[in-house]
Amino acid sequence: MSYVGQSIERIEDLRLLRGRGRYVDDLHRDAMLHAAILRSPLAHGLLKKIRVEKAKAMPGVRAVYTAEDVAPGNSKVPAIPVRLMPVDQLLPFEQPVIARTKVRYVGEPMAIVVADTQAQAEDALDAIELDIEPLPAVSDRQSSEKNASLLIEEAGTNIPITYTATKGDALSVRAPYVRRERLITNRHSAVCLEPRGLLATWDGAKTKLTVEGAAKVPFQSRRVISKNMDLPEDCIDMIEGDTGGGFGVRGEFHPEDFLIPWTARKLGRSVKWVEDRRENLLAANHSRDIEAELEIACEKDGTVLALRGKLWVDMGAYARANGTMVPRNCAQMLSGPYRVPNLHIQSTMFLSNKTPVGTYRGPGRFEADFFRERMFDLAARDLGIDPVEFRRKNLARKDEFPFPLATLDLPEKKEELDSGDYQIALERCLKEFGWEEKKKLQGKLVEGRYHGIALSCFIEGGAAGPRESARMLLDPDGGVSVFVGGTSIGQGLETVMLQIAADALGLPMEKLRIFHGSTTYLKEGFGSFHSRSTVMSGTAVLLAAKELKEEIAKRTGRKVDALRDVDLKSLAPISIESTFHNHRHTYASGACAAHVAVDPRTGDVRLVDYVTVEDVGKIVNPLLANGQIVGAVVQGLGGALLEHFQYDENGQFLTGSLADYLLPTSTDFPSVRAFVLEDAPSPINPLGTKGAGEGGIVSVAGVVANAVAAALAPLGAVPRALPLSPPRVWQMIQDARTAA
Repeated sequence: MSYVGQSIERIEDLRLLRGRGRYVDDLHRDAMLHAAILRSPLAHGLLKKIRVEKAKAMPGVRAVYTAEDVAPGNSKVPAIPVRLMPVDQLLPFEQPVIARTKVRYVGEPMAIVVADTQAQAEDALDAIELDIEPLPAVSDRQSSEKNASLLIEEAGTNIPITYTATKGDALSVRAPYVRRERLITNRHSAVCLEPRGLLATWDGAKTKLTVEGAAKVPFQSRRVISKNMDLPEDCIDMIEGDTGGGFGVRGEFHPEDFLIPWTARKLGRSVKWVEDRRENLLAANHSRDIEAELEIACEKDGTVLALRGKLWVDMGAYARANGTMVPRNCAQMLSGPYRVPNLHIQSTMFLSNKTPVGTYRGPGRFEADFFRERMFDLAARDLGIDPVEFRRKNLARKDEFPFPLATLDLPEKKEELDSGDYQIALERCLKEFGWEEKKKLQGKLVEGRYHGIALSCFIEGGAAGPRESARMLLDPDGGVSVFVGGTSIGQGLETVMLQIAADALGLPMEKLRIFHGSTTYLKEGFGSFHSRSTVMSGTAVLLAAKELKEEIAKRTGRKVDALRDVDLKSLAPISIESTFHNHRHTYASGACAAHVAVDPRTGDVRLVDYVTVEDVGKIVNPLLANGQIVGAVVQGLGGALLEHFQYDENGQFLTGSLADYLLPTSTDFPSVRAFVLEDAPSPINPLGTKGAGEGGIVSVAGVVANAVAAALAPLGAVPRALPLSPPRVWQMIQDARTAA
């Protein structure tokens, strides 16, 4: 039997659904202490004094630490390094793990209290006295660009960097049709079911720091802790447990990822910290906050000649670990799956007194697709061309692969689409959606709601390198333990890795055990991000299986195709570790269509139907791939229609609870259908797989906004900003009526 290609239910689910998961807050250690973080109540101010004496005297309090304890005297407070695509230009803008002389956003850590119980630690926060001199808040691009109120004085500017993506000579293109628009995406992020948490334990006798609750990139987090705590890496173990969702946010380095281990070492005890929901909304990485001024140039027949313009990305108060990928991706991926011969996009990061930005599922690409697909529909309408035909005409052709995207500077990064037949997904999507029948409803008022449909196409990047490792251990019982550098953040890693390993070894899945993420399992690992797990960890597993069979063949003196034919107990133990090196990305691709019905009296947007079709290369597990896509679509719908982190002009956070920050519920979007294809295997890995964790979210905002635009075309309302929440859509309709 071949396991790869089978819809096998996730092996991890039975344990989790029975309540046997081991999340951070389930963990307990002898004499364990609890931590709470004092966070800035002001967006911008000089931190004159922190008085902690009263807090230290409260019952159960073991310690209160400030920046002076973390970095005594004139020593520098450790900072969070930029993990992806770092350049020296960003060094002055990195975030210190704790505020010392200045606070730059509401929620920035200023002190940490450690007590016998969580309640005692939180009570002690109220006893800490603060003297903060308010400074003018930088709340938008205009105030940031003026540099009148600098967040980081020594840098001399609120503009850390501008990236430029280029292809051809877009600035010189003259065309019979040109349109310019200003479009905006809304600040929001992942709200994981389980908020962030850590349990750190220091063993002075063994000089060993153990940090439980690691996720996403444990080896990278260990390197940061090692450097900032002056500990050898092999003295630090990052242990991955169960994780209630990742989505790009969970597991990146935040201030607490230093403060909790540092505190445990300082006290020589186990210290646990679990954020509450308000902290999660306030202090975990935000994302998506981009303003664009773009111009599209076309022939009269709809052939796209150029895209050009500027992006302004609100990065919040600092350049955090992976936040650079948002402005970079948005610029480079703006052309998506289309044949855009000329592109020139400047993407500028600016600072504001808001929570710093990181990646969130489909970073930069969600935003880029909203911008591009809105521009395409506006152009098609102006030119009198059917929006589907507009896309058919401009999609990259099968014979053009590998297809080059724009080149990005700082540092220079060239990129190309690896393989695809984009027309197949488009036609399949139209068929499953019932486009020809539904388009009869376009712009029609039916039972008090205007109906609209739209279609868009997308790409999903995956397989970030530079490498990934896997180890196989032949155990004394004749089974095989499989260790991978990828982490499990809800994507079904355990099941997929075992499917690949079982086929490669010629053993039933029941004979295999899977271990992942922790730094104790491998010499090196890179984690799970950028839809890389199946390609990178899966191929490393494939290579390790090949080497294990070769070693067994050498010992038995005969060719070994399947281990089920070998007396494995007599050969154990054997350990093999292999690494897959890769510097190219895979690109899944697809098309999606949305049908909405808009109530002009309230602005409510009802999703009637949503279909997405995605080619993910060779499919390891269709059931899991489908689940990833549907889940991503629902997250995207939340971002497109509901979610919005909001601040006032003083930088005060206004959406600090789930009563103010609206998330989709199980009844909001009842009709989401996904279809997974494997017509275009990737040529860059032997499995032929592509990433499938993010594609579902990438094109949601663009297609939904276009459907809303089609519905409200009779009223003259034109969506230009997200989210398309009832108040915004209602106001859009009123503005259109006033203008008319």
